[in-house]
Amino acid sequence: MGRDGFVVPGDIQLASKKKTAVSSWVLMNDNGESTILDVDKYVIMRRVHIHARDLRILDPLLSYPSTILGRERAIVLNLEHIKAIITADEVLLRDPMDDNVIPIVEELQRRLPAVSTSFQGQGEEEDLGAQNDAEAAEENEFPFEFRALEVALEAICSFLDARTRELETAAYPALDELTSKVRAWLTNYNYVQISSRNLDRVRKLKSAMTRLTNRVQKACLYL
Repeated sequence: MGRDGFVVPGDIQLASKKKTAVSSWVLMNDNGESTILDVDKYVIMRRVHIHARDLRILDPLLSYPSTILGRERAIVLNLEHIKAIITADEVLLRDPMDDNVIPIVEELQRRLPAVSTSFQGQGEEEDLGAQNDAEAAEENEFPFEFRALEVALEAICSFLDARTRELETAAYPALDELTSKVRAWLTNYNYVQISSRNLDRVRKLKSAMTRLTNRVQKACLYL
């Protein structure tokens, strides 16, 4: 019922309730040029020609395992914080302002443009330029979507490697402390109090290591 006594049609009421959420993406083309898009899922689906079920795995609010889907016109990536769609000439990356995503955006901007192999120089600079040109030419031999996929896979490997190092840094002191107390007890046959706080710390680190191992194993499936 409207304010003035008019009946509001049910379909209009339903439409007003079903407001599609808008998400932020960065669009990068094969020249490395980027554009921020704040659009709903239907715009993305029409642009890259994928189904809603494929786009759903990129929803950060849903817990989907690491996945790479190959579709007729696109590659859909869900690798930890890297949620992207790669086509033959552009990349769509979700949540470009995320601290973990910004380095990937910068790396894509650096490596996606086709690099010219022409170079003029002298002496050592000429040799170095020739070497860089050869590497660039070799990389440019791969299709655009493969180069973008390579950047994403390298990024997730670096991310997981950094998390592993952080966990090792936290785990070794706790394990050393626990080991020293156990050795003291075995050597002296005396009661050495092993604090519950230390044991709880080791248990938490073990659980974190198990979760990280599972994440690494899922990523390794695509390498």
